[in-house]
Amino acid sequence: MLKIDNLHASINERAILKGLSLDVKPGEVHAIMGPNGAGKSTLGNLLSGRDGYEVTDGTVTFDGQDLLALEPEERAAAGVFLAFQYPVEIAGVNNTYFLRSALNAQRKARGEAELDSMQFLKLVREKLSVLHLDDRLLHRGVNEGFSGGEKKRNEIFQLAVLEPKLAILDETDSGLDIDALKHVADGVNALRSPDRAFIVITHYQRLLDYIKPDVVHVLADGRIVQSGGPELALQLEEKGYEWVKDRVAPEGEETRLRTTGPRADERTAATPTGRDAA
Repeated sequence: MLKIDNLHASINERAILKGLSLDVKPGEVHAIMGPNGAGKSTLGNLLSGRDGYEVTDGTVTFDGQDLLALEPEERAAAGVFLAFQYPVEIAGVNNTYFLRSALNAQRKARGEAELDSMQFLKLVREKLSVLHLDDRLLHRGVNEGFSGGEKKRNEIFQLAVLEPKLAILDETDSGLDIDALKHVADGVNALRSPDRAFIVITHYQRLLDYIKPDVVHVLADGRIVQSGGPELALQLEEKGYEWVKDRVAPEGEETRLRTTGPRADERTAATPTGRDAA
C-alpha cells in the first residue's frame, strides 16, 4: 500500500527526515514514537501534502502512484487521511455540510457518483452508530466550541465517513484524559479492517494500550533507531527516550528501515545502528 524509500526532507533548509524507508501493508497498524523534534509529525504532514516541506531525496509510492507528485486534494481522493494534533475550528460551517462536501469531492475525483442528501444521511447515521456517537454532532459547527476530546472524536467520525485507505493519526492522544482516550481508541479499533492501514504517531505508550500496533518504530534526531513489536513501546515507557540517544546514526550516513509485515521475528529484531532513519 505505502512504500517509502530513502526519504529525505527538510523545512527552511533544515534537514528533518534523513533516509526513511518504510513499507506499510493493508490492515497493518504502525506506531511511530519519539521525542519532540524527531520528525514524527513531519512525516505525517509530508504524506498528506502540507506546504512548507521540501523532499530532497527518496520516493513515496501509494497504491502504485507517486504520492509526492499529487496535490493534497488528490492524495485525499486517493485515500490518505491525516488526523491533526490540533484540529482546526471552522466557525459557522455545519459538520454535515462539511463532510458531505468533502466526501462528494473525493467521490467525484474518483469518478464515482455523488451522494444525495438522503444517501449521505443514511451513511453518517450508520457511522455514528458504529462509533457510538450522538447525532447532535451533525448539527454543530466543525469543532466549534468543542472540548479537546470532542475534537478528536469528531476527527475519528470524519475518518469513518471518508473511509480512507491510509489513516495517519498525529498525536491523537495529546491533551486527552483517560476516558476521552478510550473513546477515541474505541473508534479507531472499530474502523480497523484488512483493507485499511494506520500510522499512529505518539509520544506515549498509553495510547498503544488501547490501539494495538503490529510494528513500533522509534525515531530520534530524524532517524529510526529501533523497531519492534508492542513490547518496544513498554520499554520506552520504562526507560524514556534517553536510552536511544547513543543509537542515533552518524550524520550524513544513509540509513533505512524496511518493514515487510507483522511477522514476530521481524518486529522484535532491533534495527542495526547506522542503517535506519526517519
